[in-house]
Amino acid sequence: MNWYLTDNAAASVRLEDIPEVGYAEFYDDLSARLADGRYHVAHYFALPADDRLRFYCLLLDDAESKVLLASHSLEYYEETALPSLTALHPSLHPFERDIAERYGVRFDGMPWPKPLRFPHDRYDRSSTMDDYPFYTMKGGSLHEVNVGPIHAGIIEPGAFRFLCNGEEVLHLEIALGYQHRGVEALLAATGNRLRQMCLAEAVAGDSAVAHATALAEAIEKLSGRGCPPELACERTVALELERMAMQIADTGALSMDVGYQLGQVACEALRTMTINTTQAWCGNRFGKGLIRPGGTDHPLTAEKVRMIRENVREIARRYDEVRRDIKSSPSLLARFEECGAVPREEMQRIGGVGQAARASGLARDLRTTHPWPSYAGPRPHDPVIKRQGDVMARLMVRCREVLQSAEIIGKLLAEYDAAGTRPSPDYAAPLAPRSLSFGLVEGWRGETCHVAITDAEGGLAAVRIKDPSLHNWLALALAVRGEGISDFPICNKSFNLSYCGHDL
Repeated sequence: MNWYLTDNAAASVRLEDIPEVGYAEFYDDLSARLADGRYHVAHYFALPADDRLRFYCLLLDDAESKVLLASHSLEYYEETALPSLTALHPSLHPFERDIAERYGVRFDGMPWPKPLRFPHDRYDRSSTMDDYPFYTMKGGSLHEVNVGPIHAGIIEPGAFRFLCNGEEVLHLEIALGYQHRGVEALLAATGNRLRQMCLAEAVAGDSAVAHATALAEAIEKLSGRGCPPELACERTVALELERMAMQIADTGALSMDVGYQLGQVACEALRTMTINTTQAWCGNRFGKGLIRPGGTDHPLTAEKVRMIRENVREIARRYDEVRRDIKSSPSLLARFEECGAVPREEMQRIGGVGQAARASGLARDLRTTHPWPSYAGPRPHDPVIKRQGDVMARLMVRCREVLQSAEIIGKLLAEYDAAGTRPSPDYAAPLAPRSLSFGLVEGWRGETCHVAITDAEGGLAAVRIKDPSLHNWLALALAVRGEGISDFPICNKSFNLSYCGHDL
C-alpha cells in the first residue's frame, strides 16, 4: 500500500498528497505492519468531508523515525460495517470507539463496542453515562465494588467497577467521559491563535508544557516557520522541568500511600522547588504562557539560566537521597515489588506508551525514536527501561528520569547562548490551506500528539488530540487483575493517569 512518508521535523502535508485507498487495502496493510513491533499508531480519526467521512491514520515507524500517513473514506450515510482492526490489534480500540461514538460508524467484530468519552456532539444522544454497559460476572462468591464517579478531594470524575472474588480483583472496568469539555471543537471554532494556545495548555493542567508544545509545533509546520535552535532548547528545558516536577510528585504520592512520610514530605518540598523554578522563569508554576508559536515572551536570560542550573542541580542531589532511601526500605519494597505487573507483551498489545510502557520493557520514547530539535543530535537520547512492569519498576523509571532530566537540562544550558535574540510569538502567520500537520512530543506521561487540519482559507478546520492516558488507562485495569483490591491505590498512583486528558 502507498503511504506518504514524513517525519517529526518535516513541514505540513497537503491533504491531496495523503494517499486515499480502499478500506480493504488499508485493513490488510495496517494489520500486517502492526504485527511488527517497530510500528504503532499515533492517531487514527475521521472527519466529515462534504458527503463522506475521510479517515486519517498516522503510523509511527520507530525503527526508521518515520511517520506514515494514509487515509480511506466512507460515504457519510453508508451503512456498511467496516471490519474491526481492534479484533486483531487491541491498541486500536480507543480510536475505533471514538470514531463509532462520534459518527455512528459500525466496526464489525469489534470486541469492545462501548462509548469512549460521551462527547456532547456524539452520534447517539440516547447513550448516556447513566446506562454505561459495564461487564458483569455471575457466581455465588463474586461481588462488585463501585468507586466514583465522584471521588474524595479534588480528583476528577471517573467510574471504576471492580469484579472481585473475595479480596481478589478479577476484572476492573473504567468508565470516563463525564466532563464533556469539547476542547477540540473550541480549538477549531476560534481563529484567535493565542486562545488556541491557552486551550492547549488546559487539555491536561499537569502537562501544560507538553500539550502546548505539540500544538505550537503543529502550527509552526503549517506556517512554514522553523523553530530557532535557542527556542528549541528552551522548550526542551521546559519539558524536562515539567517531567521532573511530576515524577517527583508521583514519588511522593506513592510514598504517602504506604505511609512513608519522610519520602512524601521530601518530595513535596522538591516538587515545590521545581515548579517554583518554572514560575521564576515565566510567572506560572505549570509553565502556562511559556510555549507560544514562532517565539517566546519569556526568553532565558543569563541570570535565569544560572538560577535554573543551580536549582536543578540541588533538586537532583536531594532527590537522589530519597531514591536511595526507597530502594533500601524493606517495607516499601515488600509493597511495591511484584505488585500490579503488566508484561511487555500486554503493554505492546494495548498500545502502552510513556514511562509506564518503559517500565514493562517496551522502549517507547519519542525523544529517541522520533526526535525533534534538541534531541536530534549525534548521540540519541537513551531511554530509561525496566523489565518487571510492576509498581516498583514504574517508580524506578520515574526516579531515574528525574536524574536524567536534570542532566539534560544541565547540558543544554551549559551550551546555551543567553545573549542571542529570540523572536516574539507570531499569532498572525498565515497557515498553509487544505493541509495536515502534527506535533509529536514525549511528555512526562508519554506520547502526546496534536494533529491540525486547515480549510481552503488556511483556518484551523479541525484539531485532534491524543493524550498518553488514552492508551494507559487499560494498562491500569490489567495491572490490578489478580491483586488484592487494597493494592489498587498504589497501582493507580504508579500510573497517575489523566481524567481530563482523556475527557477532551
